[in-house]
Amino acid sequence: MSDRTSNTNLLPRAGHQRAWWRSPGTRTGLAFAILQAAVSHDGPLLVVAPDNQYAHQIENDLRVLASAQATIEVLPFPDWETLPYDSFSPHPEITSQRLATLHHLSRLKHGVVVVPVQTLVQRLAPISHIVGGSFNYVRGEKLDFDAEKRRLESAGYRNVPQVLDPGDFAVRGGLLDVFPMGTTTPYRIELFDDEIDTLRAFDPESQRSQDHVEHVRLLPGREVPVSEHSIEQVMRILRERFDIDTRQSALYKDLKSGILPAGIEAWLPLFYTDEKGHAQTSTLFEYLPQNTLPVLCEDIGPNLDRFWTQTEHRYEQRRYDLERPILPPNELYWTPDQLRAQLNQNALIEVCGSAHPRFQDALATGVQPVPPLPLAGHSDAPAAAFKQFAAAYPGEIRIAAESAGRREALLDVFRAAGIAPEVRASLGFDATAQPKHISICVAPLTDGFATDSPLVAVLTEQQFFPERASHTRRSRKPVREPESIIRDLGELTEGAPIVHEDHGVGRYRGLITLETDGELGEYLDIEYAKGDRLYVPVSQLDLVSRYSGASPETAPLHSLGGERWTKAKQKAAEKVRDVAAELLDIQARRRARAGIALETDRALYEPFAASFPFEETPDQYAAIESVLRDLASSQPMDRVVCGDVGFGKTEVAVRAAFAAASAGKQVAVLVPTTLLAEQHYRNFRDRFADCPLKVDVLSRFKTAKETKLALEQLERGEIDVIVGTHKLLSPDIRFKDLGLVIVDEEQRFGVRQKEALKALRANVHLLTLTATPIPRTLNMAMAGLRDLSIIATAPANRLAVQTFVVPWDTALLKEAFQRELGRGGQVYFLHNDLDSIQRMKLTLEELIPEARIGVAHGQMPERDLEQVMLDFQKQRVNVLLCSTIVESGIDIPNANTMIINRADMFGLAQLHQLRGRVGRSHHRAYAYLLLPDDRSITADARKRLEAISSMDELGAGFLLATHDLEIRGAGELLGEDQSGQMTEVGFSLYTELLERAVRSIKEGKIPEYDADVARGAEVELHVPALIPEDYLPDVHTRLTLYKRISAARDEDSLRDLQVELIDRFGLLPDPVKHLFAIAELKLEATRMGIKKLVLGEKGGRVQFVARPNIDPMSLIKLIQSQPNRYRMDGPEKLRIVDADLPDFASRMKQAQGLFTLLRIS
Repeated sequence: MSDRTSNTNLLPRAGHQRAWWRSPGTRTGLAFAILQAAVSHDGPLLVVAPDNQYAHQIENDLRVLASAQATIEVLPFPDWETLPYDSFSPHPEITSQRLATLHHLSRLKHGVVVVPVQTLVQRLAPISHIVGGSFNYVRGEKLDFDAEKRRLESAGYRNVPQVLDPGDFAVRGGLLDVFPMGTTTPYRIELFDDEIDTLRAFDPESQRSQDHVEHVRLLPGREVPVSEHSIEQVMRILRERFDIDTRQSALYKDLKSGILPAGIEAWLPLFYTDEKGHAQTSTLFEYLPQNTLPVLCEDIGPNLDRFWTQTEHRYEQRRYDLERPILPPNELYWTPDQLRAQLNQNALIEVCGSAHPRFQDALATGVQPVPPLPLAGHSDAPAAAFKQFAAAYPGEIRIAAESAGRREALLDVFRAAGIAPEVRASLGFDATAQPKHISICVAPLTDGFATDSPLVAVLTEQQFFPERASHTRRSRKPVREPESIIRDLGELTEGAPIVHEDHGVGRYRGLITLETDGELGEYLDIEYAKGDRLYVPVSQLDLVSRYSGASPETAPLHSLGGERWTKAKQKAAEKVRDVAAELLDIQARRRARAGIALETDRALYEPFAASFPFEETPDQYAAIESVLRDLASSQPMDRVVCGDVGFGKTEVAVRAAFAAASAGKQVAVLVPTTLLAEQHYRNFRDRFADCPLKVDVLSRFKTAKETKLALEQLERGEIDVIVGTHKLLSPDIRFKDLGLVIVDEEQRFGVRQKEALKALRANVHLLTLTATPIPRTLNMAMAGLRDLSIIATAPANRLAVQTFVVPWDTALLKEAFQRELGRGGQVYFLHNDLDSIQRMKLTLEELIPEARIGVAHGQMPERDLEQVMLDFQKQRVNVLLCSTIVESGIDIPNANTMIINRADMFGLAQLHQLRGRVGRSHHRAYAYLLLPDDRSITADARKRLEAISSMDELGAGFLLATHDLEIRGAGELLGEDQSGQMTEVGFSLYTELLERAVRSIKEGKIPEYDADVARGAEVELHVPALIPEDYLPDVHTRLTLYKRISAARDEDSLRDLQVELIDRFGLLPDPVKHLFAIAELKLEATRMGIKKLVLGEKGGRVQFVARPNIDPMSLIKLIQSQPNRYRMDGPEKLRIVDADLPDFASRMKQAQGLFTLLRIS
């Protein structure tokens, strides 16, 4: 955008306090108008968004639009993303960004600051803390590592073994690694003698050094000071003002030990209190330059009032906790009235939505939504729709692609339709437009918009492909879909078992390049019994899958051409038919029962869903929608929601409870333990805080009088949601109108309780939550038979647990404890030998005398165990010495270090489950797997420990670390007999056979035992079709991509893969383009019933299946019209002769022309 297009008319006129803008109707359009105003205004703009999501989107759009405008900076001031009075602190990346913005604001001349309204009212650290607490490292200056370590710790930096997050530092030998707050890169400082010799940036993932720099600035590590003086001051105020019990309060004890408790931000004003007791905090307005112009987006007022109500509500719930006293809301935040008074003091811009009383009189920004493309629903012809739009639109058209890969994919679509957009480096707006000119660039905008002057329409992919979900553009490491880990081949090591659907189980021997018919191609090398080898072209990897079903050592090894595989496959198919018939019978019986249809009132539900403080993961959203559909159906729901610990099952239950309670029905939430009942009660109560629905709990922590009252209210229908243990199933507990029962961890209930649940199933909706992993592929096979929802995608801010396998080392353990306790966290120490657990307690007390240690194991009386767990939850205990009883238990987000003694004694699945107890918040978590000093551990144990320490992908961990659980889960679901069949043919093939059997029986057909598993056509064009080694050197990644390309089910999946390759590795070389083109031909050929297509220089052949899906009359006409070129060779083969097909383009044209002709229109 150039200065010539700036619009001073958008700013408040001289002498006027406020300018009203008419909303452009699109957030990206509003970002464009804000940028125009920013160019014209002599100072920064402060954009106030109604919530976090709005702030993220408008910040992204501003950043993209301003990329060509060097003078405009875009600075976010993000929310902490914690709730008021939360018991854990914001993620270090958030704190880092906030500190960077605050530090930069005083120097900001031209730019835009974006802030959510609830963040704008926060009381902040004074400017002196941010500026005065900063310091530099300069190359050539002297440095004392010991003194520097103390300085970093007093500045709020964390001493860690490996630097990963902002605010971390590590000292190793003559190196100091530090990740300064306010930067996106950590730095490595190397000394020569006592002088800084080199300063280098490094990659936190690979730990490799990168560019040299001359100096590095460090901002304070926290928003509160951590000096001894500050902490003593806070302790004094807690004693004097709150009369705190210094012997009981975990908060006070932590501060006394020099530990900042998690959630310390809720006491921020106490750190900046003067001698007279007045808090010397600042607000964002004090950091901003005087000439800052606020821009208030739509819906600021209602969202601010809602936040204030929530804050007051949470204060009232927590204000009587004498161990953790809290400050009233007005000491932590400005009130809504105070913010409005501040805003009314100076000029500002207010954006008016259509419901705003000033909307009609408001200033038009010259920006509006882009006219819609004439797409009919999910159009398969976006290029045709675009042509129609372009013909009607008089101005210039600029197309914004999300990435370089998406740009290339769009260009392919346009070029195929005869449209040739100019490729631009950026959107960059000039004063004049070129009418009818079409261009494309990479600009990941939220949505499109059109401007009046110049006359330009900016189109995003959403206009072309409305069904494509827009991507969340917050920085995040991409996570693979968990089921793809089972399906793909990327984790294979040489010698691993692998299944070919025609030849059985062999052993993987690598990828090799072979020359056939003068063309190079890559092949998968599989070894079978007696050393026989099979070379599988990469285009046929849809016939190959990883073997899972038994350990690699006991997996079968079949003979090429032998009968064992054929018999095993046939036997599995026969067994599968019985399973499918049984499942269909269960479904039919269930559908015969009448249920209560509970329609969700969307007008009530949508605001409630929007109050969820996090973004739903795709799996979580799908599970919620499935549950709402089930509730609205006329059959009683019986759905299992399955997901790893901390992946968001509770929110699914909360939404279901809200939908049922809003429809006038009561909800019972059934949990196995009293502590879990209390935890669920708190979660439900917090989520329902703004709703007129009553939540209560029945547990041992209630008095007899309170219990009696709750039971009476339940019978009268005054309680909408009741949480409790199995006592809720007692005959003496009566509901007025029970409509939904939610069961958490059903497998932990006894036989009698399960029988009571079965009786309930007939009359009410039932939702079961479980953390036992059931494979998603099995869920697909039983789609519509057993209602299963799998949540296998980690929440956005959740970080993988850093895992270390180490021998017992007292110094290392002491450091691990001090690191976690020093950041206000808690530690699990798992010691599974009950005979020596008390001796271990004495050892730990000697090692870390400052720790408050509790002991928990299964042989303790139940009440004592509950008390210890409650103490740990309330942070009265900060180290829990325990047995495996914590494998599944209450959620402690503040516990982020797990130490497992004698880790070699545990199975892989159990280690994964135990490790899942930490990393439940958005803090970096650590797991230490301790080995004995000697070398007595078995080779298998060593393998397990190596496997779990290398699994740093959350999605990968869910399936890989629970491989034996998958098979066990499948066995429990289907019976042990079926489990045996799965071992012989492998998990992937078994589930595909089951899927086919279910489909056949549903359609009224008898499954054919000897029918081949559904497969794609073979296509051979005699051109190089591979991923060259010089384009992608890593063999595992190539293998994974080959498998994904060959397994793609539609053209959209292939296009997405092309986009991914371009974004990761650069523009596609010709052999890769050939590979994708052949894969598309394969899909079309498969749909048409073509078994094999071969084309070369002089012609080729087409082989059909017995009953192809083609137009037979078109085939007859083709042969009659060109008898010298086309002729049938038997009933199922068409020969193409005397053709001139010298290259790839001519062969593609021949294939596509033939498909178009034969396709049934």
